[in-house]
Amino acid sequence: MPEIIDPLKLENQICFPLYACAKEIVKAYKPFLDELDLTYTQYITMMVMWEHKKLRVKEVGEYLYLDSSTLTPLLKRLEEKGYVKRRRSENDERELFVTITQSGEALREKALSVPEKMVKCVALEQEKAKTLYGLLYEVLGKLSDKG
Repeated sequence: MPEIIDPLKLENQICFPLYACAKEIVKAYKPFLDELDLTYTQYITMMVMWEHKKLRVKEVGEYLYLDSSTLTPLLKRLEEKGYVKRRRSENDERELFVTITQSGEALREKALSVPEKMVKCVALEQEKAKTLYGLLYEVLGKLSDKG
Protein backbone atom coordinates (compact mmCIF):
# COMPACT_ATOMS: atom_id res chain seq x y z
CA MET A 1 0.00 0.00 0.00
CA PRO A 2 1.46 3.42 -0.94
CA GLU A 3 2.50 5.67 1.89
CA ILE A 4 0.10 8.54 2.48
CA ILE A 5 1.91 11.83 2.92
CA ASP A 6 0.30 14.19 5.39
CA PRO A 7 0.46 17.65 3.74
CA LEU A 8 0.16 19.38 7.12
CA LYS A 9 2.97 17.51 8.84
CA LEU A 10 5.78 19.95 9.66
CA GLU A 11 8.52 17.72 8.28
CA ASN A 12 6.75 17.67 4.89
CA GLN A 13 6.94 21.46 4.47
CA ILE A 14 9.72 23.12 2.49
CA CYS A 15 8.86 26.42 4.17
CA PHE A 16 9.79 25.24 7.66
CA PRO A 17 13.48 24.41 7.12
CA LEU A 18 13.82 27.64 5.11
CA TYR A 19 12.26 29.64 7.94
CA ALA A 20 14.24 27.88 10.69
CA CYS A 21 17.50 28.14 8.74
CA ALA A 22 17.01 31.86 8.07
CA LYS A 23 16.29 32.44 11.76
CA GLU A 24 19.40 30.51 12.82
CA ILE A 25 21.60 32.27 10.25
CA VAL A 26 20.47 35.69 11.51
CA LYS A 27 21.15 34.49 15.07
CA ALA A 28 24.66 33.40 14.06
CA TYR A 29 25.31 36.85 12.55
CA LYS A 30 24.25 38.63 15.74
CA PRO A 31 27.55 38.60 17.71
CA PHE A 32 29.51 39.79 14.68
CA LEU A 33 27.00 42.52 13.90
CA ASP A 34 26.78 43.58 17.55
CA GLU A 35 30.45 44.55 17.23
CA LEU A 36 29.38 46.91 14.41
CA ASP A 37 26.26 48.09 16.24
CA LEU A 38 24.08 46.86 13.37
CA THR A 39 21.04 44.63 13.13
CA TYR A 40 20.93 42.07 10.34
CA THR A 41 18.58 44.20 8.22
CA GLN A 42 20.81 47.26 8.78
CA TYR A 43 23.80 45.15 7.70
CA ILE A 44 22.23 43.97 4.45
CA THR A 45 21.07 47.52 3.76
CA MET A 46 24.63 48.74 4.22
CA MET A 47 25.83 45.99 1.86
CA VAL A 48 23.55 47.43 -0.83
CA MET A 49 24.76 50.95 -0.07
CA TRP A 50 28.45 49.93 -0.14
CA GLU A 51 27.85 48.52 -3.61
CA HIS A 52 25.67 51.27 -5.11
CA LYS A 53 26.51 54.44 -3.09
CA LYS A 54 23.29 56.27 -4.05
CA LEU A 55 19.86 54.77 -4.71
CA ARG A 56 16.20 55.63 -4.60
CA VAL A 57 14.56 54.24 -1.47
CA LYS A 58 12.36 52.15 -3.76
CA GLU A 59 15.46 50.57 -5.32
CA VAL A 60 16.90 49.70 -1.90
CA GLY A 61 13.60 47.99 -1.10
CA GLU A 62 13.71 46.05 -4.36
CA TYR A 63 17.23 44.78 -3.69
CA LEU A 64 16.31 43.67 -0.17
CA TYR A 65 12.71 42.51 -0.77
CA LEU A 66 11.56 45.00 1.86
CA ASP A 67 8.51 47.25 1.74
CA SER A 68 8.59 50.93 2.62
CA SER A 69 7.00 50.40 6.05
CA THR A 70 10.03 48.30 7.02
CA LEU A 71 12.59 50.30 5.08
CA THR A 72 11.69 53.81 6.30
CA PRO A 73 12.48 53.26 10.01
CA LEU A 74 15.51 51.17 9.06
CA LEU A 75 16.97 53.96 6.91
CA LYS A 76 16.09 56.53 9.55
CA ARG A 77 18.13 54.59 12.14
CA LEU A 78 21.07 54.26 9.75
CA GLU A 79 20.87 58.00 9.11
CA GLU A 80 20.85 58.68 12.88
CA LYS A 81 24.02 56.58 13.14
CA GLY A 82 25.57 58.73 10.41
CA TYR A 83 25.95 55.96 7.80
CA VAL A 84 23.52 57.24 5.17
CA LYS A 85 21.73 60.44 4.22
CA ARG A 86 18.19 60.62 2.88
CA ARG A 87 17.33 63.45 0.51
CA ARG A 88 14.31 64.30 -1.61
CA SER A 89 14.86 64.62 -5.34
CA GLU A 90 15.08 68.21 -6.56
CA ASN A 91 13.07 67.22 -9.66
CA ASP A 92 10.36 65.15 -7.98
CA GLU A 93 9.64 65.60 -4.28
CA ARG A 94 8.00 62.16 -4.16
CA GLU A 95 11.36 60.52 -4.84
CA LEU A 96 13.64 59.95 -1.88
CA PHE A 97 17.31 59.11 -2.40
CA VAL A 98 19.67 57.39 0.02
CA THR A 99 23.39 58.13 -0.20
CA ILE A 100 26.18 56.51 1.77
CA THR A 101 28.27 58.84 3.95
CA GLN A 102 31.99 58.77 4.73
CA SER A 103 31.18 57.11 8.06
CA GLY A 104 29.15 54.52 6.20
CA GLU A 105 32.07 53.85 3.87
CA ALA A 106 34.43 53.56 6.85
CA LEU A 107 32.12 50.99 8.42
CA ARG A 108 32.72 48.75 5.39
CA GLU A 109 36.31 48.16 6.51
CA LYS A 110 35.10 46.97 9.91
CA ALA A 111 32.53 44.68 8.27
CA LEU A 112 34.98 42.93 5.94
CA SER A 113 35.58 40.08 8.40
CA VAL A 114 31.88 39.22 8.84
CA PRO A 115 31.42 37.04 5.71
CA GLU A 116 34.51 34.98 6.54
CA LYS A 117 33.30 34.44 10.11
CA MET A 118 29.91 33.32 8.79
CA VAL A 119 31.48 30.86 6.34
CA LYS A 120 33.14 29.22 9.34
CA CYS A 121 29.84 29.15 11.25
CA VAL A 122 27.87 27.52 8.46
CA ALA A 123 30.72 25.21 7.43
CA LEU A 124 29.24 24.05 4.11
CA GLU A 125 31.50 22.71 1.39
CA GLN A 126 31.91 25.34 -1.34
CA GLU A 127 30.08 23.25 -3.95
CA LYS A 128 27.12 22.66 -1.63
CA ALA A 129 27.03 26.35 -0.74
CA LYS A 130 26.90 27.26 -4.46
CA THR A 131 24.08 24.76 -5.02
CA LEU A 132 22.11 26.08 -2.06
CA TYR A 133 22.64 29.67 -3.19
CA GLY A 134 21.38 28.82 -6.67
CA LEU A 135 18.34 26.95 -5.39
CA LEU A 136 17.38 29.71 -2.97
CA TYR A 137 17.59 32.37 -5.67
CA GLU A 138 15.61 30.15 -8.02
CA VAL A 139 12.82 29.86 -5.43
CA LEU A 140 13.02 33.56 -4.66
CA GLY A 141 12.72 34.37 -8.34
CA LYS A 142 9.64 32.19 -8.71
CA LEU A 143 8.00 33.80 -5.69
CA SER A 144 8.79 37.40 -6.59
CA ASP A 145 8.16 39.80 -9.42
CA LYS A 146 11.85 39.52 -10.34
CA GLY A 147 11.52 36.00 -11.66
